[in-house]
Amino acid sequence: MRIALFFPHAAALLLVASAGALAPGAAVAQAYPAKPVRMIQSLGVGGGSDPLARMIAQKLGEALGQPVVVETQAGAGGAIGASMVARAAADGYTIGFAAASGLVLRKFLTRSVLYDTLKDFTPIMVLGETLACVVATPAIGVNSLPEAIEYAKRNPGKVNYGSSGIGTVHHLSGVVVEQLGGGSLTHVPYKSGGDSLNGLLSGQVQLVFGIIGTMVPHARAGKVRILAINSGKRFPRMPEIPTIAEVLPGYERPPGWNGFVGPAGLPAPITKRLYEDLNRIANSNDVSEKLLDLGFLVDTQTPEQFSAQLRRSFEISERITRAAKLEPE
Repeated sequence: MRIALFFPHAAALLLVASAGALAPGAAVAQAYPAKPVRMIQSLGVGGGSDPLARMIAQKLGEALGQPVVVETQAGAGGAIGASMVARAAADGYTIGFAAASGLVLRKFLTRSVLYDTLKDFTPIMVLGETLACVVATPAIGVNSLPEAIEYAKRNPGKVNYGSSGIGTVHHLSGVVVEQLGGGSLTHVPYKSGGDSLNGLLSGQVQLVFGIIGTMVPHARAGKVRILAINSGKRFPRMPEIPTIAEVLPGYERPPGWNGFVGPAGLPAPITKRLYEDLNRIANSNDVSEKLLDLGFLVDTQTPEQFSAQLRRSFEISERITRAAKLEPE
């Protein structure tokens, strides 16, 4: 009788232990991470995204207890790096630091995109908004965006603007400004934001749409002039500079967020772990202030909010590209 009473109890314990051993979420959460994590940064060296990604990667590595190695894969408006993330194993050891330009806008500008953003990625966290701007070379003698538009009207075919590549938010912003302002602007795509800035400094282009963090030192040195902020709000470090929407009625900026994604099928416990660590890091005072110095405004979103943001971004981008009469090439 004593044996009969003991055996069911022991069996129950064995069943509970077996269930725990077989629960994939629990096992994954306990084992991750067991080796370095690769973070693919897709927007090039020399732009604001590279130092931003490396700062976050260092902090994330400390939180995970494993190195997070940033691998920059620039080109094609972010599509090259995004493709690598989409093809990676869904084990948490490859994540992407990506922008709306590569994940959303590129679909509307080229037929060569080899991934479906809504199917091939796991949203982890929106980090926030890259504060952008439009700058001019002092050589053309303009001090505001309306003056630059008037200059382009007086000099048709002679004003080139640079961006970090075809399909980026900076490229499409120039298209919308040209459409609304009426000036003639010729787009010159570069491989990265740093390259487009070098094009401005060397006289290859007269205007550049790019990340503000890379422009501020050159503006302070008098090498470029910041004409307007290409974001939803003014830059807190330079509150006197208006946004494009303030000086160009009807302007709506294409989606300009940056965020972290994994391959489709990333296990929920890993997604949760990465989100919690990234969210805590991004919203810490020291990191958020440093990111603002780089021209980035932290405004984090959960994986669920990020998923909804992706769908909204496709709707906005479709509307903007249709209004601009752009067709995929």
